[in-house]
Amino acid sequence: MPSPQPQPESARNWVRVLAKYRTPSLKRSSFELAVSFFPFAILAVLAWMSLSVSYWLTLALSLANGLFLVRMFIIQHDCGHGSFFGNRHANNWVGRTIGVFTLTPYKVWRRSHSIHHSASGNLDKRGIGDVYTMTVAEFEALPRFKRIAYRVYRHPIFMFGFAPALLFMVQNRVPLSMLRSWEYWMSAMGTNAMIALMIGLMLWFGGLPALLLIFLPTLLMAATLGVWLFYVQHQFENAQWDHAGEWDLHDAALMGSSYYVLPGVLRWFSGNIGIHHVHHLYSRIPFYRLMEVLKDNTALENLNRMTIRESLKSAQMHLWDEGTRKLVSFRQARQMRLA
Repeated sequence: MPSPQPQPESARNWVRVLAKYRTPSLKRSSFELAVSFFPFAILAVLAWMSLSVSYWLTLALSLANGLFLVRMFIIQHDCGHGSFFGNRHANNWVGRTIGVFTLTPYKVWRRSHSIHHSASGNLDKRGIGDVYTMTVAEFEALPRFKRIAYRVYRHPIFMFGFAPALLFMVQNRVPLSMLRSWEYWMSAMGTNAMIALMIGLMLWFGGLPALLLIFLPTLLMAATLGVWLFYVQHQFENAQWDHAGEWDLHDAALMGSSYYVLPGVLRWFSGNIGIHHVHHLYSRIPFYRLMEVLKDNTALENLNRMTIRESLKSAQMHLWDEGTRKLVSFRQARQMRLA
């Protein structure tokens, strides 16, 4: 599993180093938007045309298009951080527009994701914008029914099989944790109205096959990949969690986020989001400059590295053990209790 280098106390110093990478390029951002959206649109049209040829071909094209939808979500993500364009209005309008395709109300997501960044690794501020993680002591203190519920929640079949659909198709439609504010209500309902219009047009012109073989496969592929990427960014053995008194924003960002080492093509489709320790420490860096950061700062390239094979083990880790300061599985927690 990832092993930490350099030492945590260097996190604040890294902020000053990373500040020089924060400026986006309008030309580069426009290019990244174009090479993400236009292939997405072309594949969607090809999938539509293939309905009269082969449903299997339609499904294959739609699943492949899920990769481009992931990349569009990364652009929406950068817009939410104000890092994709230098202009705030450009960020917001591009983010809102992409949010219709990703089924993610932009303002609501931006707020919950901001909370995630401001509280990641803080044991006293869990529950919004994160994968909820209990400590071993908290889990063992639960009544039996709640322990079963948490086990179901953390099981890979639920986490990566059902949760992506529930998150993007249900929770994002009525984000209850944010609805006390009128602006978040309007963001959610406005996005819902545009999604309803998009689905209505799809059904009108293409019928149910268009919905079942184009819209849903593309969305679910992107949602599943997105949930997996988000999961491995903070759920690894040597992650860092602390209670508020010992928690530090910069240390938690650097030491509590992984560097997910992906092949070039997957790194491109995921918008370098695997370089998450750098992103969390300085979220205003555009995604297309994250590789530049690693090339210039090799110490960061060796921090919290996680290969694809190693990441698969993270799906079996469920609880934070405050004694060993590691994420452990249910089995490991039981073995420690019996030892």
